[in-house]
Amino acid sequence: MSDGIVHRQPRRGTPKIRPATEADAASLLAIYRPFVESTAVSFETVAPTTDEFAARIAKAVAGWQWLLAERAGQCIGYAYGSAHRERAAYRWSVEVSAYVHPSHQRQGVGRTLYERLLEDLAQKGFCNAYAGVTMPNVGSIALHRSVGFESIGVFKSVGRKFGKWHDVAWFQRPLRSSPPREETAT
Repeated sequence: MSDGIVHRQPRRGTPKIRPATEADAASLLAIYRPFVESTAVSFETVAPTTDEFAARIAKAVAGWQWLLAERAGQCIGYAYGSAHRERAAYRWSVEVSAYVHPSHQRQGVGRTLYERLLEDLAQKGFCNAYAGVTMPNVGSIALHRSVGFESIGVFKSVGRKFGKWHDVAWFQRPLRSSPPREETAT
């Protein structure tokens, strides 16, 4: 009998969260590839190679953070930070993304990843985190709201994939009130 309420599936234990390395690229790409090939969740139209994905991990680890979640030694999800925009004035803002294997969704994996990622990014001095969500995506919106993100707008028909236009909802979460130090232009 259905009570009309969407119930969270029981957790299988809190996953282990650790920084990703380039050696994790193949496992993490196995999670990401179906999102590229079968959904509009990612606006990439061709999945990257393992080497390309490893380079992305290295870049994120060097400037922001890339974390993965494991259960029983198996990668089940990941979250990372990247540049929000390239101009210098954006240096204290970060864009974040999370991907969780479908068989591990709605079990707290994304939330656990984001909680740790956002904490790490705040410690690195980032002040605001931004996330874009291809619409519709009730689960991703719920995830972002559950860790303190607020809706700040929608880019209408901003991406075209699978012969269809897609909207992207944008979310923001403050991480800290000011950067660790203000740099002045010379």
